[in-house]
Amino acid sequence: MCGDSAPVPHKPVTEYIVYVGTYSVRGSQGIYAYRWDAGSGSVTSLGLQAETTNASFLVLSPDCRFLYAVSETGEFGSRQSGSLLAYSIDRRTGALTMLNEVASLGAGPCFVSLDKTGKFVLTANFHGGSVAVFRVQKDGSLGAASAIVPHHGSSIHPDRQRAPHPHAVNVSPDNRYVLAADLGLDRIFSYRFDSCKGSLVPNHPPFTLIEPGSGPRHFEFHPKGRFVYVVNEIKSTVMTFAYDKSSGGLHSLQTISTVAGFRGQADAAELQLDPAGRFLYISNRGPDDIRTFSIDASSGMLTAAGGGSSGGTGPRHFAIDPGGRYLFAANEASDAVVIFSIDSNTGRLTASGRVLQVASPACFVFLPIQH
Repeated sequence: MCGDSAPVPHKPVTEYIVYVGTYSVRGSQGIYAYRWDAGSGSVTSLGLQAETTNASFLVLSPDCRFLYAVSETGEFGSRQSGSLLAYSIDRRTGALTMLNEVASLGAGPCFVSLDKTGKFVLTANFHGGSVAVFRVQKDGSLGAASAIVPHHGSSIHPDRQRAPHPHAVNVSPDNRYVLAADLGLDRIFSYRFDSCKGSLVPNHPPFTLIEPGSGPRHFEFHPKGRFVYVVNEIKSTVMTFAYDKSSGGLHSLQTISTVAGFRGQADAAELQLDPAGRFLYISNRGPDDIRTFSIDASSGMLTAAGGGSSGGTGPRHFAIDPGGRYLFAANEASDAVVIFSIDSNTGRLTASGRVLQVASPACFVFLPIQH
């Protein structure tokens, strides 16, 4: 939820613009938008909002005035690099106006996030093997890089871990540390973050080792800041870590399967917590499902709590609306966004019957509509 748009008790926010980032295949052209009324469940297409290539990950600024996207490519100008794009947002209509585009300083940027102040944009260059930080200018455009950190090495998978492949990078809740999940190295890197300079300095220790061949992909901090959850793509497992706020360190508590009972090739993809931090959801490609896990409030440990079909093929990403009532599933391979309702007591997902036809959907963000 945007900092200047928090709901008030007598008039909760129920209307949103939902931006959908896509891969540029099967006719998709960039970033699309829908008007979503969480109260009535109505969805209205607003069409293409920004034409760009492989807008596979999006993020909103804390004040919801700007949207940032990756262009997950291998070349930008004369560089072996993808790019990052900055857009200003019309809060009433959702219209996007491009501000600028800069090289991500590495090929295949697949993730973008912001620090808590909204002054720095962070990205993970999957094929470039690096993480980078860029300063945000006063007008919301992207300035020069304030940090670029290459990763080095490999792990045991013969095809997928021959080189570093950073897949996610996020700041800690207190904005003091940056964690980066590297699928190619089986490591969660930890950096001390200077929120004035935008610099990254290796922490002590500089990384946490994950079981070889796991392939850490994405991670989430629990809303209370005591735990971190990591989904491993290659082994289709999820890990629970205790998070030390003072040092930025991780301590492993638990590793369990995200595809228990499934026999066949599986690749875990996205994980997200509900706003209250009571349930964790994980999507799995192969079984093409979304699993629910309940979270013990004191220990942070996970317990499997059911799951079901994602409503399509290849659920690469999903997002929970800010009110915690609905989940939007991006079935990338079958060109469908399926909307589920969430039972607040059990965490159970139920298909709402609403399906949006979007070519190769890859990511969602929710913008509260300003009346």
